[in-house]
Amino acid sequence: MRNVPPSIFNDVIGPVMRGPSSSHTAAAVRIGSIIRQFLNGKGRRLLVEFEPKGSLASTYSSQGSDLGLVGGFLGMELTDARLVRALEIARNSGIEVIFKITEYEAAHPNTYRITVETDELDIAEYRLTFISTGGGMFELTNINGTPISVSGGYYEAIYFINPGSDFNPAWLENYIIEKHPEVEACRVSTNRQSALINVKTLQPAGTHILDNINSVTNIIQSVQLTPVLPVCSRKDLKLPFSNASELLKNASAENKELWELALSYECQRSALSQRQIMAMGSAILKVMKSSIEEGLSGTLYNDRILGPQAFKIENHSSILLGGTLVKKLIANVTAIMETKSAMGVIVAAPTAGSCAGLPGTLLAVAEDIGCDDETTLKGLLAAGIIGILIVNQSTFAAEEGGCQAECGSGSAMAAAGLVQMAGGTAEKALAAASIAMQNIIGMVCDPVANRVEVPCLGKNILAGMNALASANMALSGYDQVIPLDETIAAFDQAGRMMPAELRCTGKAGLSVTPTSLLLHKKLNKPEGKSYI
Repeated sequence: MRNVPPSIFNDVIGPVMRGPSSSHTAAAVRIGSIIRQFLNGKGRRLLVEFEPKGSLASTYSSQGSDLGLVGGFLGMELTDARLVRALEIARNSGIEVIFKITEYEAAHPNTYRITVETDELDIAEYRLTFISTGGGMFELTNINGTPISVSGGYYEAIYFINPGSDFNPAWLENYIIEKHPEVEACRVSTNRQSALINVKTLQPAGTHILDNINSVTNIIQSVQLTPVLPVCSRKDLKLPFSNASELLKNASAENKELWELALSYECQRSALSQRQIMAMGSAILKVMKSSIEEGLSGTLYNDRILGPQAFKIENHSSILLGGTLVKKLIANVTAIMETKSAMGVIVAAPTAGSCAGLPGTLLAVAEDIGCDDETTLKGLLAAGIIGILIVNQSTFAAEEGGCQAECGSGSAMAAAGLVQMAGGTAEKALAAASIAMQNIIGMVCDPVANRVEVPCLGKNILAGMNALASANMALSGYDQVIPLDETIAAFDQAGRMMPAELRCTGKAGLSVTPTSLLLHKKLNKPEGKSYI
């Protein structure tokens, strides 16, 4: 489903967001933003349908898909403090949104089938299919029965046309590309009744493109979309590596550390300068620190299982096992998880469900060994490039691969970041990532009461402790045995072989214990109802 190679700041370290889940909340905000652009902010009714076998049917309200979707539709950003009140704001604005569980064929467990209505466009109704692919990423896959691929990284012009009897899609695609060299990609898609043209550009499409298309076919309606991702997409990318084996060859040939290879990759992927990338990383590191501070100060939010606990270990006066580093790591991870659960601002790393293991561990170790911000940032970039290697061959979505896809990936990333911070080589950092992944293969996703809290907190702490141990093993020269590329392949295979019931659907494991069911009943809204 991936249209372009992943970016560290699109796919791995980020988004900066509010909400319990990047797959649910952050992706939903971006989906809502795309729908808003379709309607120029003038939609009056949305019908959102989830199929019962997927993840969203049981988790859309408890993990913030409803808040995110409506918030994005209202024009809110991922960090908007009003997201928690999005349903109320929409209701007061006279907008009707209905969430419904409906039987239909869905190719992905995180599928949104959305019908939107307006009185002010030539096309009075759009039927849109989106999927959330993990870590806040998404794809629009179908409009009114016609296939399309929109992932939020381009300026997109979509032209709805009435094809004649002699309509030739291939000729029209070539015509547009030849006439307009600024077009990055063009796709003409058809179904039995209609057709659409999707033009992707790095800047807003000019009216001259519309005029040229109008000269050869009849345009019924056009839609202009702006990017919703921090790093825009580009065609014809030539990247230095796509897997661990290629990365190690680059490291050896160029005598570079892992963070330098990450910087080189992201420069070529994004067309941003090294200075810009370092600035983006520094800004993200600042948010991570702020999330810890907010969590340690105490957070309040009604719709959650756990109250504030981070302060308990931070302020514990008697001896705790493992010394000050372990104490700080657990406190950091808990603080970030509590900030997330209170709809505070966090960084998905690589997802919101696994947002705490990587930053909580890196920042605890940085304090313990006296790293400055530059060294910590290098560790963060090293972690980011491990995430690129993982997502190139696997997934961050628990709905596809269980919690190993989230906390397991975050643990591998953190292990490599720690090796970088300790001055280890790229080879040892990759070995640490492989060891960490090997240790965590098979971890299921079975959230209690469909909240991203229990056992998510413990699994984030586990991810951090596993990263710490794996980094020390690699730094000491332990044999990884299975190289990282092979480990990722095995990791992906095991995750996809898990029963769907153990992949964030709330249908097995801890999710269906008596205590979990009681908490679910106490906290949850009735599903399948109109909330607005």
